[in-house]
Amino acid sequence: MKTIKFLLALTIILNFSQCGSTNFETNPPFEIESAVYYSWTEVQSGIRGLNVVIQLKGITSIEFDTCYFRKRSTKIEVKGSSLLITKFTTSPKNVTDIIFHSDPIKEFKNKISEPNKFPFKLKGNEAVLSYLLNGEKRYVKIKGLKKRNTNSFTKLQ
Repeated sequence: MKTIKFLLALTIILNFSQCGSTNFETNPPFEIESAVYYSWTEVQSGIRGLNVVIQLKGITSIEFDTCYFRKRSTKIEVKGSSLLITKFTTSPKNVTDIIFHSDPIKEFKNKISEPNKFPFKLKGNEAVLSYLLNGEKRYVKIKGLKKRNTNSFTKLQ
């Protein structure tokens, strides 16, 4: 009887532990030739950011969607037939849309900030690409992105 209870409890625990996990594709329909990231600064406006550049090989009819990197996500820009570029802004957001007033009713229009919920646990040199294949959203994890010098990629900004 104790064995049955133990097995039942173990089965339930294993089922719930897999609910929040995302299955990454182990054999995507393309090959990643290189994946690098670099920081950039727009001198006049002071805006800073990170770009992730991924060179692919063997692309078929795939629609790339989003790149997840360092607790940020943004849409993927496809250049040519095999180059993916994502641009993340790391500058602090402007707070010009917040109303400060002694009358609390006038402050009622302020939006409540929601905590950022990032769907993946990634290391500093890992990224996740989401793409659509035959109408189904899939994810592939890229490990070991290399940091590059900013000057070598200024033409891609």
